[in-house]
Amino acid sequence: MESLKVENLSKIYDLNVDKVKAIDNISFEVKKGEFLALIGASGSGKSTLLHMLGGVDKPSSGKIFLEGQDITKLSDNKLAVIRRSKIGIIYQFYNLVQFLNVEENITLPLLLDNKKVNPKRLDMILSVLDMEERRKFFPNQLSGGQQQRVAIGRSLIYSPSVILADEPTGNLDSKNSETIIKLFKELNKKLNQTIIVATHNLEIAKQADRIIELKDGKIISDKYNS
Repeated sequence: MESLKVENLSKIYDLNVDKVKAIDNISFEVKKGEFLALIGASGSGKSTLLHMLGGVDKPSSGKIFLEGQDITKLSDNKLAVIRRSKIGIIYQFYNLVQFLNVEENITLPLLLDNKKVNPKRLDMILSVLDMEERRKFFPNQLSGGQQQRVAIGRSLIYSPSVILADEPTGNLDSKNSETIIKLFKELNKKLNQTIIVATHNLEIAKQADRIIELKDGKIISDKYNS
């Protein structure tokens, strides 16, 4: 079964005189437990695509099915619930709340929905992230790589259908970048977590199961890594 299905998706920006096709009528499916990398030069459309998959931006046309549900037809309120509960989004910048500690930042999506925290799941996430001994630390007490791990933990707390990561290592040095990608692979294998990473770094993309390359809003290549 696919976690995600995209049908004839387009995004057009009307810039007064000109219309720019950021995403140009693309279709593809992502199976449950797949680790997919989106690559392409700046302006290729990968971030725009990721934002639409995450319900942050709406397409001009086409459909996006998340576990069989067309999220393009949802109201803003219902889409907000889907974003918190079924889609984990990770950005280049960590977006942590500075006055909350590690475990509070991770559990924030649940608290916003007045949901109870499952202590066992929180402990499991902290263990996978190797952040157990820093659970009471605040963001300013953590390195960049550690802060990104907390952001990943926050995306996992709801057991999302898919994790979307937009240049997740763009703000990190090579050592921390390698650690984050290893973590993605571990999450993918241990939890069967579906992950989609947008990156311009081919070496990072090679760690994924599959690579889709975009150019001028179109898919020019879709292949599995051997």
